[in-house]
Amino acid sequence: MDRNLALEFVRVTEAAALAAGRWVGRGDENMADHAAVEAMRKAFDSMSIDATIVIGEGERDEAPMLYIGEKVGQGSGPRIDIACDPLEGTSITAKGGSEALAVIAAAEHGNFLHAPDTYMRKLAVGPGARGVIDIRETPTWNLQRIAKAMKKQVQDLVVIVLDRPRHQDLIGEIRQAGACIRLIGDGDVSAAIATAEPSTGVDVLMGTGGAPEGVIAAAALRCLGGDFQGVLEWRKDEERVRARAMGITDEKRIYGIEDLAKGHVMFVATGVTNGSYLRGVRYSAQGAFTHSIVMRSQTGTIREIKSHHTFANKPNYGW
Repeated sequence: MDRNLALEFVRVTEAAALAAGRWVGRGDENMADHAAVEAMRKAFDSMSIDATIVIGEGERDEAPMLYIGEKVGQGSGPRIDIACDPLEGTSITAKGGSEALAVIAAAEHGNFLHAPDTYMRKLAVGPGARGVIDIRETPTWNLQRIAKAMKKQVQDLVVIVLDRPRHQDLIGEIRQAGACIRLIGDGDVSAAIATAEPSTGVDVLMGTGGAPEGVIAAAALRCLGGDFQGVLEWRKDEERVRARAMGITDEKRIYGIEDLAKGHVMFVATGVTNGSYLRGVRYSAQGAFTHSIVMRSQTGTIREIKSHHTFANKPNYGW
């Protein structure tokens, strides 16, 4: 893929973040998501690409969505598959919390797993523990392996886990093993990214979350040199039927990072609310400031982009 596309994609995540930012703390998840979706769609359609959404919002949300199979772009130029979440952290945004993002991952056609809208059990680490994890083993076994690879004690590790009743046993085992836990309410894409950035203090992501977000997280960690494993977990038979229609035949398969996102991958994210990695949108009298990250797996290049937007001179995507 043309490296210049990464800088075009950041304009798309900026548009979504600027639109969603108007809904921070206003208690309306659907409107925040709707604003981000419509802004991202309009920004996509200004690009000279022939792109298909292969990881989108599926059929979960009541608000309009960028759905799996939707064509975006002007239909000319390179053929690209898109994994996106216009607002990763809808409830975070509605409550005015931290770590909400607008996110895009892009790859050449056929290089992302077409993940159904189901759950995925996930295990993610940064570069220091790449190649040592095994999701088939217990959390304790993995924590010991990760600590050894990172030249730490298990007691030094920080594990990030979604705060959900389904994780009660997982949380108990992590605590019994001696590691520290950081519980989060939402946003496991940003949590996976945090494992690859030493300044966040996060070493491991464990637990079950959305499968589409797992693919996006794997794409980000491909660029950051981290590692990721996932196993699909079904909530109902209808999800199995959808998965088979999307080409998934082995329901118990363990997906490694390159099974989820292979080839040359780009990852772009813009902060909606303040987080450990990116600052959120800040508005001024004339416009707004955004903070984004742009990454490419081919070169390992990571760029931080801080932008000042003057609304009088920009297309109106809903902000």
